[in-house]
Amino acid sequence: MGDSRPTGLPLSVSALEVRSPRGRVLLSLPALEAPAGALIGIRGPSGAGKSTLLYALSGLIGGTTGAVRWGQTDLLSLSAERRAAFRARHIGMIFQDFLLFEELDALGNAGITALFRPRAERPSLRARAAERLARLGLDLGDRGVGSLSGGERQRVAIARAMAAEAPILLADEPTASLDRAAADRLIDDLVALTRDTGTTLIAVSHDLHLIDRMDRVLTIEDGTLTKDGGPA
Repeated sequence: MGDSRPTGLPLSVSALEVRSPRGRVLLSLPALEAPAGALIGIRGPSGAGKSTLLYALSGLIGGTTGAVRWGQTDLLSLSAERRAAFRARHIGMIFQDFLLFEELDALGNAGITALFRPRAERPSLRARAAERLARLGLDLGDRGVGSLSGGERQRVAIARAMAAEAPILLADEPTASLDRAAADRLIDDLVALTRDTGTTLIAVSHDLHLIDRMDRVLTIEDGTLTKDGGPA
């Protein structure tokens, strides 16, 4: 059976710098290259700039200069509208604070990306959302997300990002709200999904179980890259 899903995109970063509104340098990354389908972990102490890097790679943070190229597209050179369109099509994101719609149930949230896709793609995306929820151990019926625990809300957010099958998946502490068993199941799912589809995965995490499954690990301290190599 043919598969038209997009594979991962290569990443090329040059002269990337993020400054606060008062001009303080929050992140400085002179260069970074990664091939399509790379699995990259980002670790470092709290407040070091890990999430800032992730948001810069998605074009979601202001005060950013330099170049972030996904494939042939320099994300930072695009207008806000074109940047948003690029994210909608090419980047799946797992946020620490979930960003769920309280008025929707779990499946509605997991399949929300369907609203921004051509009509012909919507049924398959919603079906994938239901499958991802089930794979992550959620059988919630029509329960609203307001009644879900933190771990359940995290899994809904993860199912949403995975259902979109975007070529790039950016994850900010994806296992933080999960118990160890659920976190390990999620790690297995993330690694299997990205390997099977060639998705480029970049994950910020303090979870060594996740970091150890990555091909490459970046250590960020005081807004700079201090180590670049395999898992310890």
